[in-house]
Amino acid sequence: MADKINATRVSISWVVVTGIVYVGCALAIAFIPGTTGFFSYLFHGIDITKIATTPNLRSTVIGFFESIAIAYLIGWLFAWTYNKFGPE
Repeated sequence: MADKINATRVSISWVVVTGIVYVGCALAIAFIPGTTGFFSYLFHGIDITKIATTPNLRSTVIGFFESIAIAYLIGWLFAWTYNKFGPE
């Protein structure tokens, strides 16, 4: 039992980290020219500069909340999987 992890703590940790990364990325896109081209390298051959739009506050806020909701679910699933299949 000592090896079990707390799913809520893990999920909240994922949310915090995702939120920080999302805000940092949004700020980079908004204020550093060429950032979109740099992030294109993460998409294995897809040139996102051709489909990128100018970010606005509404899309940024919606994307932030989508990202942290997904991060919470991923954190919970990770913890559940670890507890289910991890050491006893």
